[in-house]
Amino acid sequence: MIEIRNIKKSFGDNEVLKGISGIFEKGKTNLIIGASGTGKSVLLKSIVGLIPPTSGEILYDGRDFYESLEIQKNLRQEIGMLFQGSALFDSMSVEENVMFPLSMRSKMSLEEKKERVHFCLKRVGLEDAAHLMPSETSGGMQKRVGIARAIVMNPKYLFCDEPNSGLDPQTAITIDELITEITEEYDITTVVVTHDMNSVMGMGQYVMYLYKGLKIWEGTNNEILDVTVPELKEFLFSNKLVSAFKGGQDC
Repeated sequence: MIEIRNIKKSFGDNEVLKGISGIFEKGKTNLIIGASGTGKSVLLKSIVGLIPPTSGEILYDGRDFYESLEIQKNLRQEIGMLFQGSALFDSMSVEENVMFPLSMRSKMSLEEKKERVHFCLKRVGLEDAAHLMPSETSGGMQKRVGIARAIVMNPKYLFCDEPNSGLDPQTAITIDELITEITEEYDITTVVVTHDMNSVMGMGQYVMYLYKGLKIWEGTNNEILDVTVPELKEFLFSNKLVSAFKGGQDC
């Protein structure tokens, strides 16, 4: 479980996060949604330590991330991250990309590392792609390589920044399903930043909606269909997909 308490972040005179609190539960896919410029990515980066908040607390199962460098070091060993653009190294093969965290942070032998990499690639359906270079793979494959790399250290916490960015709808659904399966299978705390309403409706077991740096709604993907908050309602129902879900529910 990750708990955030009154997180604020300012860049000069610009206050991007204005006191956000919430709980991301273990074994669930927790989504942060909102329009561009609402602070979604800044909040995510604050939680994982890429951008320290101006004030507030971030607790990983009771451990305050910013209490000490030692706690940060230990927690980083327990965090997996899927970046928006996959962030694969072009000069490394798929196998080498997935192995990279193990080479940097573990004391495994080469044989042990290869065994772990093979397991993770198999889990994401890429057991035959280990020898390929990123340039030889599709966008969807690169996302799956990114997921394999994110879970190779057997993390307790998984963060995904716009995992469906640039993907066709069917591939995006496949990635969502994979993230959900891994979250439940390994009982980890997963936090996903997205503006994809397919993702919200498909895997939003908990949804936090940000508006102008504030959390103005939280709930589940089922509850969001009946939302009455004007700003969120406008955000949701400007998307035809949600209207379709709503219509289907009423039938």
